[in-house]
Amino acid sequence: MSTRTTTDIAQLARLLGSAEPQEIVTQALERFATSAISFSGAEDVVLIDMAARRGVPFRVFSLDTGRLHPDTYRYLETVRDHYGIDLEIVFPEAAAVEQLVNAKGLASFYQDGHKECCQVRKVAPLRRKLATLDAWITGQRRDQSVGTRSELALVELDGAFATPSHPLVKFNPLANWSSAQVWDYIRRHDVPCNPLHQHGFVSIGCEPCTRPVLPNQHEREGRWWWEETADKECGLHAANLRVANG
Repeated sequence: MSTRTTTDIAQLARLLGSAEPQEIVTQALERFATSAISFSGAEDVVLIDMAARRGVPFRVFSLDTGRLHPDTYRYLETVRDHYGIDLEIVFPEAAAVEQLVNAKGLASFYQDGHKECCQVRKVAPLRRKLATLDAWITGQRRDQSVGTRSELALVELDGAFATPSHPLVKFNPLANWSSAQVWDYIRRHDVPCNPLHQHGFVSIGCEPCTRPVLPNQHEREGRWWWEETADKECGLHAANLRVANG
């Protein structure tokens, strides 16, 4: 795809509007040579499995914030070995982490909110990585958060990380899927999953900021639980979601 204008993406979104996630993944990888799957160490491993089964060359990157669960680090290696792939691990800038920790300690987010820490450990490294890509593929779903993700698009021009000189396309192939559909796929295809899921963790992020959820709790309630807010986003997708929700 030589151009990435709003019109181009609108046409592509209409083309893929009724497509299955596997086809959307394939189209993203075939249309954009410089593209990659974003893998968080949670159930978006489904995207990797879909790409592997389609036989299309693909890249995968993951953010290492330095604060992930030990199980997640082990799981990343499980996925690397299971699919025989390279994982492009993206790290935060050491100087920025050092400055934050020396100024505010290792757990300032419990008092100041999670946004500052996420900006240093997640958003800034992601911005650096996406500057090298023309498209990225995420495992976001509309049912993950009624408040922020209900209007999530299958294909969109990235409103958070694109620049006038570097348009960036974002694919969300699982947008229309429910959590039940994701887990049905995982079971049917024997996809490796993070062992934390077996201990009540649904939405998995950094260790200090993630906990299991109770029966009938929404999955995002396990993230940043000390904050009285319905906006359970770290900043990786927030700007796109604000655009989608008007």
